[in-house]
Amino acid sequence: MANTDVTGFWKIAAADPDHLAIVDPDHNQMTYGELAALTNRIVRGLRAAGLTRGDQVTTVLPNSFEQVAICLAAFQGGFYVTTVNWHLVGPEISYIVNDSETKALIVSDRFANEAVRVLDDCVVPDANRFSVGDVDGFRPFSDLVDGQPAVRPDDVTPGSYMFYTSGTTGRPKGVRRPLPEGDVDEISAASGGLFMLFGTMPHDDNVQITQAPTYHTAVNNWTTTSLHMGHTVVLMDRWTPEGCLERIERYRVTHSHMVPTMFNRLLQLPDDVRARYDVSSLRRMVHAAAPCPIETKRKMIEWWGDAIWEYYAATEGGGTIVGPEEWLRKPGTVGRPWPGAEVIVVDDDGNDVPANESGTVYMLMPGNLFEYKGDKEKTEKSRLRGFFTVGDIGYLDDDGYLFLNDRANDIIIVGGVNIYPAEIEGALQQHEAVGDVAVFGVPNPDTGEEIKAVVELRDGWEPGDDTTAAIMDWLRGRIAKQKLPRSIDYTTEMPRDPNGKLYKRRLKDPYWVDHEGSIV
Repeated sequence: MANTDVTGFWKIAAADPDHLAIVDPDHNQMTYGELAALTNRIVRGLRAAGLTRGDQVTTVLPNSFEQVAICLAAFQGGFYVTTVNWHLVGPEISYIVNDSETKALIVSDRFANEAVRVLDDCVVPDANRFSVGDVDGFRPFSDLVDGQPAVRPDDVTPGSYMFYTSGTTGRPKGVRRPLPEGDVDEISAASGGLFMLFGTMPHDDNVQITQAPTYHTAVNNWTTTSLHMGHTVVLMDRWTPEGCLERIERYRVTHSHMVPTMFNRLLQLPDDVRARYDVSSLRRMVHAAAPCPIETKRKMIEWWGDAIWEYYAATEGGGTIVGPEEWLRKPGTVGRPWPGAEVIVVDDDGNDVPANESGTVYMLMPGNLFEYKGDKEKTEKSRLRGFFTVGDIGYLDDDGYLFLNDRANDIIIVGGVNIYPAEIEGALQQHEAVGDVAVFGVPNPDTGEEIKAVVELRDGWEPGDDTTAAIMDWLRGRIAKQKLPRSIDYTTEMPRDPNGKLYKRRLKDPYWVDHEGSIV
């Protein structure tokens, strides 16, 4: 239990330096005082390297003490920080490094093969390239921090993230906001507003488990916000469902940020494995980032009870929120706008549509100013009457609850009828043979598109006509005939990142190559 009531990471570290801050993936531990000292050394090291307020720091690091400390250091050093998706290859990393005008680059030897490829075209000065572990062309991370005082600099100033949006439909764009003005500690202490909407309060013996890579916006925010609220953070790497349950029991985890793919994998564990672990400590396991099949969520609520909450937002802002009791009354909803936010649904001409009619979802958060760095056209296209959109399609019901259909670029148009893949995927996910699934449109000379399903089978099932027949027979009667896949293909591994994001175009594009309607 913490020995202070203050909030804001550095204030907590000063008042209760021995309180446990982080447990890394190998179960090593670091206290608030130790983590604060590391962030202070990083700030001083970056300033000694020539960085000033508004300069950019970029990392290619796994979930680790260093990754968390660099993000916190940016927040008190006045820097922008970008945490790069370490699944990217050298040229893709190089694009982000250069586009963000990086002044200091910090990588891990785990990603050395791709990190060295960045050096062929890199705006970062040689002296400002650092690595955790040995990487050719990079200085040891110790060169950045060793010899720097552990005490906090006197001239701290607020910094910010600059996350990059998904690059699945072209070059990713950095979402850049003006740097905050004000006192670092006051801003840090006030950063837990979203948590409190879910009922997660400062201190209160809370323990956050970071289950996905911290290059994701929400995952990183959940991690750092937990530290500002006095919580202990447990970092995972290479997520597995049983590894998750083991850490929940071992560290008495109370809250986390999750995605529906994690739910699916947890539910696929044998009953005796699920029953082996004590999950009674759970309070708020919040999910987002992708549509969650209704039956999947019902099963998770049956297992984890009122700990299952949901919200809808994006890197650009948000959003809506819904608790388990509300959701059970309105199955499938992603909730109503949280305090201060607004949501509208509009047609192709930008006019509001009536309740229960689908259109493009736009959101508004007062004071949430951002731009897509270097892309004025994309910034302007995402705006409408002060609202912004990320292209999701949905509707508001008579009570103002938002329901999502799908992303606009995922809709399948069969003979002029809009088909939403997420609904079909949610139904297929419930079949005992299906470990993972993706549904999308492929060319059809008569109807323009037809529905294709690609399935990753669970252990004990083999691809073939018998399995396809079993799945299709089961699916009939559960969804309308017009939504039934025309065919099912099989894959041994769905192209998802560790946070569960599906790279559907990797599956879809080959079907459209050399076709008149090619999307490639």
